[in-house]
Amino acid sequence: MFLDDIIEKRRSFRALKKTSLKDDTIKKLAQAARLAPSCYNKQPWRYVFVKDKGVLNGLYETLSSGNEWAKNSSMIIAVFSEKNEDCIVAKRNYYLFDTGMSVGFMLLKATELGLVAHPIAGYSESSAKEVLNIPEKKRLITLIIVGKKTENTEMLSDEQTETEKKRPKRKKFNEFAFLNKYEK
Repeated sequence: MFLDDIIEKRRSFRALKKTSLKDDTIKKLAQAARLAPSCYNKQPWRYVFVKDKGVLNGLYETLSSGNEWAKNSSMIIAVFSEKNEDCIVAKRNYYLFDTGMSVGFMLLKATELGLVAHPIAGYSESSAKEVLNIPEKKRLITLIIVGKKTENTEMLSDEQTETEKKRPKRKKFNEFAFLNKYEK
């Protein structure tokens, strides 16, 4: 598969089914994330790959309403970092940007491997950090819900079911990209 195909195919589907994930799959995902660029190569990202049913159940309890679909996941990847693990240049904190690039690499690798990897914001950060034993000073940036796509949408709301059917509308080029200078 070519990169353009992987980018086009990548979607944040919610209709998931469990699948067996081998340690080799986790290593491939981690390797893709590991190769992302970062300021001065500081690599501020940290990941916890969760497959254990007991730990998954603990994480499910931290999810916001509307994320019940995540209970069909095979794995949840916790993404965390902290400001002091990366560059701070002229008061610009790079850790979120650099960690985001690492996640982007991982999402594309998951797509190439035939998986859905859906980052979410709907969870209790403090509760999830407690379940995963992540220190308080670290920032839990996102949880990535991983599974295989299915056509079964019974765990989804009507609105969520509709978004499964076609790619959500994307902005036109001139709505987000500018040449030479920003224009209103």
